[in-house]
Amino acid sequence: MKFRVSAVQYHLHTIASFEDFARQSEHYIKTAEEFEADFVLFPEFFTTQLMSIGDDQGEALTINDLPDFTERYRQLFQDFAKRYGIHIIGGTHVIRREGKLYNVAHLFYPDGRIAEQAKIHITPSEITGWNMGAGEDLQVFETDFGTIAMLTCYDIEFPEIVRMAKAKGADVIFCPSCTDDRHGFHRVRYTSHARAIENQVYVVLTGTVGSLPTVDLMRANFGQAAIITPNDIPFPPQGLLAEGEINNDMIVTADLDLDLLYQVREKGSVTTWRDRRIDLYPDWK
Repeated sequence: MKFRVSAVQYHLHTIASFEDFARQSEHYIKTAEEFEADFVLFPEFFTTQLMSIGDDQGEALTINDLPDFTERYRQLFQDFAKRYGIHIIGGTHVIRREGKLYNVAHLFYPDGRIAEQAKIHITPSEITGWNMGAGEDLQVFETDFGTIAMLTCYDIEFPEIVRMAKAKGADVIFCPSCTDDRHGFHRVRYTSHARAIENQVYVVLTGTVGSLPTVDLMRANFGQAAIITPNDIPFPPQGLLAEGEINNDMIVTADLDLDLLYQVREKGSVTTWRDRRIDLYPDWK
């Protein structure tokens, strides 16, 4: 099975209204539709752009205000997915549950369904700056194009959680990210390649670009989208189907072939998934 994915290098800048956010988001979705993409991936924390709208006194909103946009965000992207007939991984949006904030990836299906995956591993800055809570479970999601998982930014740096996603059947890991410097960016990028090699899966990665001068923790962004493969003969030698230009406002697109994954898992140059030594170290439970 082949299908097409697009990843958005979302340009953060100050906006004046929710309608500005909606127009910018729809621009990327229309572009993905023109490329005949089946999935489009937005970055982590891209909805923090809504905080730049500010309050009646012209002050930027805080992270505690962002969940107030949840219903409008969900309705907007649900409508986009249905209207354009595309699966949208709507980056992440901060929601409030029982008085606690969570950073949650959203999958919007073309038939109107909405699925969620809370970020499982929370960075120190998210804890100290925003008091963010951690997700407690890992799910995979069935689609018309196979089984996928959504693991956000820091999550991809932990081999165990990606191993669990693969063991649950995921062939593609969608990874929305948000990094503010080269160090953070390369941590996420390099570990995305490692997870693709270890588990013989595709990783679709993207991040925020631009800046929000009035929003705490979002003043600097360093991002680049990439569509990553295992490193084996059927794939490009660098394990890279496509990547964007660093820190540019753009969208990248490539085709994923699940049959190639199944071939390399069975008889590739290496068979890392099959050859794991669960007699020496435990597999997921």
